[in-house]
Amino acid sequence: MGFFPVCLQLAGRHCLVIGGGEVAARKVEGLLACQAAVTVLSPQLSAELARLHQQGELAWLARAYREGDLAGAFLVIAATDDEAVQARIHAEAEAGNILLNVADVPKWCNVILPAVVRRGDLSVAISTGGASPALARKLRRELEQRFGPEYDALLQLLAGLRCQVLAEGCDHRENRTRFHRLVEADLAGWIKDGRWDLVREHVRATVGGADALAWVETIRERFSV
Repeated sequence: MGFFPVCLQLAGRHCLVIGGGEVAARKVEGLLACQAAVTVLSPQLSAELARLHQQGELAWLARAYREGDLAGAFLVIAATDDEAVQARIHAEAEAGNILLNVADVPKWCNVILPAVVRRGDLSVAISTGGASPALARKLRRELEQRFGPEYDALLQLLAGLRCQVLAEGCDHRENRTRFHRLVEADLAGWIKDGRWDLVREHVRATVGGADALAWVETIRERFSV
């Protein structure tokens, strides 16, 4: 089965998680990180989910699943090991053309949730198409070592510089060349090693301008320990 990789904008969208255990808690954590409007449907909640509910981070329907519960949901995640319930949820999702992930049961999924490494706005996702979630988690741990917090700083730096370059109104091809030159250097390594002098010189050579150098200083101060 082929899955098309895509990033969803979940901020403010209604996402339903069916199940209240540890698996559900992990799914909820990821949804909340994307600012989704989360509802958990389960007779009981794990300690972590109960804490999030008490803090107002999620809504809770304290009962078992019933047909019709998926109405209005943008994304549904079923974190239950009851196969009969899984099948009923799948049938409703298919009838309503609703995005559905059933944890660890690829045959019921029209959405596979990848293992994700997050560094600010940078997301690195790994999916095996449901063939081996364990391998996806192993690769995620390896990538967590590869992509440290310096990539959060780097991405914020590049985002600000991109806006400044585009505001100059230059030709698209010229802008593209400047952007490619900008990222060819080991900016992440320099940031990690605290070599902001090298970052400044490279930005001066590729972007130039007082505003660009001021933005480098802003990012340096923001991420200084």
